[in-house]
Amino acid sequence: MSKQPRLAAGRARALGLPTRGTTNPNRLRRMDNWIASQLPTRLRACEAPLVIDLGYGQSPVTTIELLSRLRPVRADVQVLGLEIDAGRVAAAKPAEAAGLRFERGGFELAGHQPVIVRAANVLRQYPESSVPGHWSTMQRQLQPGGVIVEGTCDELGRRGTWVLLDAERPLSLTLSCRLDVLDRPSDLADRLVKALIHRNVRGERIHQLLNDLDRAWDLHAPLAAFGPRQRWQAMVRSVSDSWPVLDTPSRHRFGELTIAWDAVCPAA
Repeated sequence: MSKQPRLAAGRARALGLPTRGTTNPNRLRRMDNWIASQLPTRLRACEAPLVIDLGYGQSPVTTIELLSRLRPVRADVQVLGLEIDAGRVAAAKPAEAAGLRFERGGFELAGHQPVIVRAANVLRQYPESSVPGHWSTMQRQLQPGGVIVEGTCDELGRRGTWVLLDAERPLSLTLSCRLDVLDRPSDLADRLVKALIHRNVRGERIHQLLNDLDRAWDLHAPLAAFGPRQRWQAMVRSVSDSWPVLDTPSRHRFGELTIAWDAVCPAA
């Protein structure tokens, strides 16, 4: 097992590797809207509403968008973009404004204690074996009641998945897709979070979930005449007896489905 890098004296050494840097406007809109709608209590209850955007890439655009989507939830929210690449931090500095800053940092979160961490398309480039260690490093930095939203999506943000973690453990997995360009639910397989993307094989829970979703999707094919939203909602109703669905129909209509993590986590 590889050892975690030691921390430098004083300020924590930035831990991690530079992301590939692909950044498109609105790429993370689905994740942002989910954070704003599903985590407002955590954001409003804390004394220091710091949200960290980890690994924002070559452009700070998605960090700026995150701030704009969280301000209606809490007007005094502070968003900090962290990048391990010093050149990207320097390039983002001109975008700083009230409530928006950029610093160099990695999984150690530059020593800050946020209430929410958004880590999008960061762990995708790491080996699966390193995921628990990087999760743990971020979890140790959370303020009381803090959470991490860690996931991945395609380049245009049409398909994505993310895990919600608190300071102790993973809580849920969310599947999200733009329904009008979806062929089958299993199309999300190539955008599974790193902890699951190599587990989409027979005998693993995530493989079973995607297969069950495909079967329910096919079962409700006649509803396609009324639009993909109705078909997706019917699919979710069909699987809710056998899978622990955590979200409500109000989220399903957006092409989302949230499942308890224990039901889909990798087999031992």
